[in-house]
Amino acid sequence: MTLTLTPLSGIPLIQPGDDLAGIILRSLAAANIELVDGDILVLTQKIVSKAENRLVNLTKVVPSPAAIDLAKEVAKDPRLVELVLQESNLVLRKRPGTIIVEHRLGFVCANAGIDHSNVRGETGEPEDWVLLLPKDADASAQTVRQRLETISGARLGVLIIDSHGRAWRMGTVGTTIGLAGMPGLADLRGKPDLFDFHLQITQVGVADELAAAASLVMGQAEEGTPVIHVRGFPYPLREASLGEILRPKEQDLFR
Repeated sequence: MTLTLTPLSGIPLIQPGDDLAGIILRSLAAANIELVDGDILVLTQKIVSKAENRLVNLTKVVPSPAAIDLAKEVAKDPRLVELVLQESNLVLRKRPGTIIVEHRLGFVCANAGIDHSNVRGETGEPEDWVLLLPKDADASAQTVRQRLETISGARLGVLIIDSHGRAWRMGTVGTTIGLAGMPGLADLRGKPDLFDFHLQITQVGVADELAAAASLVMGQAEEGTPVIHVRGFPYPLREASLGEILRPKEQDLFR
């Protein structure tokens, strides 16, 4: 098996309303890459959120009493905390500097994934602008996928990723927040190992594995490579959604 991840160059700074699929197609053409069945495009959350105009100016946010109280506990701007609460189903943990929540899309993350880095609005002070995650990252991935498939004629997958921390390890890793046309999990239960023992519980988080690999190629700072073309993904493409990756609450020992 050969898995090839190619960062696409020439992606401009994304603005609200930009046509991500068209931008990706132009970048693929410049790289002499023709899409074929089984290819996957991995996109950072940031460019999807920017294209969908998920930018918020904190000067326009009025914090609620709950946000003001929580902001005192965690030593954060109450306006930012208000956005965190709006974007979350539940606050799970808190300490100065960090609020761990169940995001409204179902996954657990810090500060509802709201980000200051590499974010700038059209007016005002740069530090006043933050970026929210996409409203429905699965739908965002599906929109890009359908356009790319229509134009290329190829069967494709699209993965939208973000950088998340982990409860039991230091450091952030690329993590799936939305997908279309590709599996989130590969169920290996019943398959034999080298010694003909049939696997009992093994399900591989293949979308997250690819997200981490793509994040390594993208970088985390000023690299400017928010889209990765993937060829050689070792699992069949199929319809899926983020829901199949999320552990049910009754099985979550860390809640």
